[in-house]
Amino acid sequence: MGILKNIFGKGSQKRTAAVNRNTKETRISLNLNLDGEGKSKINTGIGFLDHMLELCAFWGHFDLDINAQGDLKVDIHHTNEDVGIVLGQAFKKALGEKTGIKRIGSASAPMEGVTASVTIDISGRPSCKLSMAQPGGAAVVPQMNEGYELKYAEHFFEALAQQLGANINIKIDNPSQDLHATLEPVFKALGLALDQATQIDPRRKGIPSTKGVID
Repeated sequence: MGILKNIFGKGSQKRTAAVNRNTKETRISLNLNLDGEGKSKINTGIGFLDHMLELCAFWGHFDLDINAQGDLKVDIHHTNEDVGIVLGQAFKKALGEKTGIKRIGSASAPMEGVTASVTIDISGRPSCKLSMAQPGGAAVVPQMNEGYELKYAEHFFEALAQQLGANINIKIDNPSQDLHATLEPVFKALGLALDQATQIDPRRKGIPSTKGVID
C-alpha cells in the first residue's frame, strides 16, 4: 500500500491549504487536503450546496472542511460565489508550483437519465463553460431546489475556475427538471476530474507545461 501511495502522490509531501476570507458580505474558513480520504465537514448555510460539495469531496478523495457565514437574509448569491472563490484559492495554494501533476482530468457520472461530463485543465488560463444537450433540441430548465438555481451553480463553477486558474468545461446530457438529479452528477464528475488532474504522474519530473511554468 505504501508503494502505491508514493506512486500516486498519496503519503508523500503533504498538499494541504488553509484559506480564510472575510468581507462585508461573507466570512469563510476552508481547509483542504488534496491527498485525503474524501471526508468532509461543510456548513455554508446553503444546504443544497453543502450536499453537492460533500459529493465532490467524496468522489475526489480530498478532505474538505468549510465553515461559511454570509448575508443569506439578502440572497445566497454572495455566499455561494465566495465559497467557489475560496475553494479555488485553496486548490491553487495546495498545488504549489504544480510540479508533477497530471494537470488534465476528465470524468463522467450519471444519475437517472442524466449524464454529466467534466473536463478540467489546470493550465493557468481560467475559463468555464457549462452547456446542456437535450435529445430533439427541446429546452429543459431545471427547477429551483430549496432556493438554489442552475445559475448559482454556474457562478460557483466560474469562481472556482478563475481562482484555481483552470479551464473547466461541463456538459450535461439529457438534463432533468429536477435540479438535484441534474447537478449531482456534475459535482461527482467534478470531484473525479479534479482527483485525476491533481494526481502526481511518476513519469512527469517537472511542471506539466512546455513553457515550464503554470501561472
